[in-house]
Amino acid sequence: MRVLEAALVRLEAEGLAVRARSAVIGSAPLGPSIRRYANAAAVVETALAPVPLLALLKRIESAFGRRQGGRRWGARVLDLDIVLWSGGRWASPGLTLPHRAFRERLFVLGPAAEIAPHWRDPAPGRTRGHTLRQLAARLTRPGRLPR
Repeated sequence: MRVLEAALVRLEAEGLAVRARSAVIGSAPLGPSIRRYANAAAVVETALAPVPLLALLKRIESAFGRRQGGRRWGARVLDLDIVLWSGGRWASPGLTLPHRAFRERLFVLGPAAEIAPHWRDPAPGRTRGHTLRQLAARLTRPGRLPR
C-alpha cells in the first residue's frame, strides 16, 4: 500500500491532478507470479494525450524499480495502466483505450466502480453503454443453479 500511496504522490508531483482514488484491494496474480497484488484506481486530470501519459507512467514505474522486458505477468513493484479515457476510445500502436481486458478483471472494475460508478463503456459491443458498476456486477453475480 505504501508503494501505491507513493505512486499517487509522484503522479501529482509530475503535474497530474488526482481527483478521486479508490480503496486498495488485494488480488491473486494473473499468470506465473505467486505473490498477491495490491490494486487501486484513480481518476486523474491531465493535459497530456494518452501516449505521452503512458510514457510518463512507464517512467514512474522505472523510478520505482520496474524493469522493462521482464517476464509477462511476472512479479513487479508497480504497474500503472490507463484503463479508460474521458475522450472515449483511443487507438495507437501500443495503446488501446479502453483497456482491452478491463471488463473481465474484477481487480480493475471493483476499484474503478468505487470512484466512477456511472462512467460508461464507450467501446462497441455488447457492453457498450454499461456503467462500471454494471460491469463489476456482471463479474460478481452468482450463476444460475443447475436444474
